[in-house]
Amino acid sequence: MTETVSGAGKKTAARNGSGDKRGAALKVRRVYTTEGKHPYDEVTWEHRDVVMTNWRDGTVNFEQRGVEFPASWSLNSTNIVTSKYFRGAVGSPQRETSLRQLIDRVVKTYVAAGVKHGYFATEADSVVFEHELTYMLLHQVFSFNSPVWFNVGTSSPQQVSACFILAVDDTMESILNWYREEGLIFKGGSGAGLNLSRIRSSKELLSSGGTASGPVSFMRGADASAGTIKSGGATRRAAKMVVLDVDHPDVEEFIETKAREEEKIRVLRDGGFDMDLGGKDIVSVQYQNANNSIRVSDEFMNAVESGGQFGLRARQTGEVIEKVDAKDLFRKLAKAAWECADPGIQYDGTINDWHTCPESGRITASNPCSEYMHLDNSSCNLASLNLMKFLREDGTFDAGTFAQAVEVVITAMDISICFADFPTEPIGDTTRKFRQLGIGYANLGALLMATGHAYDSEGGRSLAASITSLMNGVAYRRSAELAGMVGAYEGYARNADAHKRVIRKHAAANDSIRTLGVNDGAVHKVATRAWQEAIEIGARNGWRNAQASVLAPTGTIGLMMDCDTTGIEPDLALIKFKKLVGGGSMQIVNQTVPRALSALGYQDEQVEAIVEHIAEHGNVVDAPSLRPEHYEVFDCAMGERSIAPMGHVRMMAAVQPFISGAISKTVNMPENATIEDVEEIYFQGWKMGIKALAIYRDNCKVGQPLSAGKGANTGGEATSSAAPKVETVVEYRPVRKRLPKKRPSQTVSFTVGGAEGYLHAGSYPDDGLGEIFVKLGKQGSTLAGVMDAFSMSISVGLQYGIPLEFYISKFQNLRFEPAGMTDDPDVRIATSVLDYLFRRLALDYLPYEKRSQLGIFTADERTATVANEYGGGADVDIVGLQTSVDASPAKETKPSKQDVRVGSSTELLELHLGTTADAPLCMTCGTKMRPAGSCYLCEGCGSTSGCS
Repeated sequence: MTETVSGAGKKTAARNGSGDKRGAALKVRRVYTTEGKHPYDEVTWEHRDVVMTNWRDGTVNFEQRGVEFPASWSLNSTNIVTSKYFRGAVGSPQRETSLRQLIDRVVKTYVAAGVKHGYFATEADSVVFEHELTYMLLHQVFSFNSPVWFNVGTSSPQQVSACFILAVDDTMESILNWYREEGLIFKGGSGAGLNLSRIRSSKELLSSGGTASGPVSFMRGADASAGTIKSGGATRRAAKMVVLDVDHPDVEEFIETKAREEEKIRVLRDGGFDMDLGGKDIVSVQYQNANNSIRVSDEFMNAVESGGQFGLRARQTGEVIEKVDAKDLFRKLAKAAWECADPGIQYDGTINDWHTCPESGRITASNPCSEYMHLDNSSCNLASLNLMKFLREDGTFDAGTFAQAVEVVITAMDISICFADFPTEPIGDTTRKFRQLGIGYANLGALLMATGHAYDSEGGRSLAASITSLMNGVAYRRSAELAGMVGAYEGYARNADAHKRVIRKHAAANDSIRTLGVNDGAVHKVATRAWQEAIEIGARNGWRNAQASVLAPTGTIGLMMDCDTTGIEPDLALIKFKKLVGGGSMQIVNQTVPRALSALGYQDEQVEAIVEHIAEHGNVVDAPSLRPEHYEVFDCAMGERSIAPMGHVRMMAAVQPFISGAISKTVNMPENATIEDVEEIYFQGWKMGIKALAIYRDNCKVGQPLSAGKGANTGGEATSSAAPKVETVVEYRPVRKRLPKKRPSQTVSFTVGGAEGYLHAGSYPDDGLGEIFVKLGKQGSTLAGVMDAFSMSISVGLQYGIPLEFYISKFQNLRFEPAGMTDDPDVRIATSVLDYLFRRLALDYLPYEKRSQLGIFTADERTATVANEYGGGADVDIVGLQTSVDASPAKETKPSKQDVRVGSSTELLELHLGTTADAPLCMTCGTKMRPAGSCYLCEGCGSTSGCS
């Protein structure tokens, strides 16, 4: 797509950071576009109305009508881009109304800067570059990170970086400046991380004779500051990372910090307080705005392996002031992560072994999602390619086009540093001197499934490694070409030997890839050539960029590109929700599934039957015609067949040698995983050469899933060896017990997720529910008719003797819209209208003993139970508590603190469709978020809890 030519045709001589003139420029050839045709003229455009409501109360969060988008873009991506990235006040003439305006605002700024700084051989080349970049954005081939869309081409500072690393020293001035710098970064729509290990511990003395506060105490102030700032002008919450070295004397306090706070959240939420993300009461809990990570050294990990002692060192003198058992400390780290998913772990030895600029300083920290790792006071702008756009119809990966796309993206990313603004001068100075870039990709999980590869398989890892190696090899090759054109990065001369060494390490890792099929073999061949050229050209020119690639979570931009999977993550589940015109959504099978089945050789009628099975059951187990050996292709992060935790680790290890930075990746673990399992993952991550990882155990932040405590009777009756008696077989038939003409009844008005309705319940005079009628929706509507028919069938069943508790056990927790907050103090949140109705009926018509088995309690009962358990606090309103019941239903036992469960009305256990129990509600629209790397992503409005 692009090539370098001599500088004869260049209009402007550019200078690098050192002031040296270079004599080459880019000659750009067309790949996607056609001479004489603008990319906009080759797509079908349509106008749409974007109206986004809060599902909890029905209020309109955002509205803009008549926006213009390509017909190929989904409603979801339209909503995301319109609400998040269009600039100008809504309703004003300055407001952007078309995707064309958004893309032009960004692309034309990039091209103008490229011309100004001498990147293009001729004006015609700049036009071709503009068209190619426009086409790729228009067709969702790639996307820049969110700050680019927020800021570029506007009157705001041109902040293009999503990831920042700060530095803090052991002085009050530096600590207060840390608070200030984070605020500036959050305001620009980005996230920041830093290492607090320079701050003296609480076990060390001050020069005045007092004792130091320690880094954990200063984390409180930074957390409070972050909690008041929403990134990018209320587009998303602040994201930050706090790192502490494992040899810091306060390391144990740091490790347990969030686990202790999580216990508070659990008790307060069970007490009826609003502890959701953005809830009015969550501000009472500390340290919730940061991801925490422990930076472990090879020395420490060796001590863990050998069972030895490890020294904690004073910050100023470096002397050992305390020795601890390394295994015990590692166990505490794993236990805290098991309890609340924090802290993550970063492997200092591996990180700095792959450092291209060690002469300029060590790598001590990362950005909030752990993918960007480089010098303190630096930044990285990101862009991610949509891998599914390079999958041909015949199932092969188009390595050639992918390589050319990488060249264009890397060139654009480097140009952005020429005009970018930065929140602080130290960050701007370091970034301009080292020009760190972070190209990456999204949709790997979908690509592997579509090509018939299991995520946790040798073939899947080989293909992923080959693609990643190709991306990084081409990126460094283009970086070397740019160095010959506009100069190497300013810090290169000092770090040339180290940079060359790291490039050789990447190339050697590429040579060790063991290809297993046609796809990965073809990609690997192109990657090998790219690395050879990167080394050769770099030896002459150096490199333009100190680093080239990371693997980010691709949250909002993944939705912008209509990706099925984010970053390097596997598919979350085989079922997803699709937005419908006019509002609402429907549950569908992921569209990658039919393509995968075709790739595996199944016929159309077989594919149809398997898809129908998945739609009904949510998984592929026992699907008609599907061979068991193909089950693994459809394994997802969660669900009936979830990927083993070590499968996530193995995938990270496969691609890590081909990433300049690191990988934002969450290792998903089942609820029944043990602390030992976490220890094994953290230990193997070190052994496998991963730079950083985090784990997430289902439900680890909000207690355990609801489960009945009724035991089974294992006793048996005595048997006789005598001949069996002949028993008379009696056939029982149900008899309908009709209600009298005049019967007691009650009517309950309710609201679920903004939908209003009425429940009429009629009883027998001698007690016992006998009929229900539900009024929901307008008279004559489909919904009203369905509810009438449903009510009739339930009523007849009750009159034939079907126990009410049977219906409740079947219909509670059913999940569909409308869902969310209710106006009933006993049932605060419902996963559907039916979930609410049958919980309400349970509370009104079942005795306590039966309700306790179902985990359904009144607010007063929950209050009394928790007040009795925790002492005092009788005025709290508990949202849910499960009482353990032994084999005798009449005998109940008090729950221990470990037995406190999330119960009844707040049972947000959305495992069936691939969300997690404790994923937060979106601050913007109130819908449930889902994991995206180590952050959370709202598929309703695109908000993220982290970067990109």
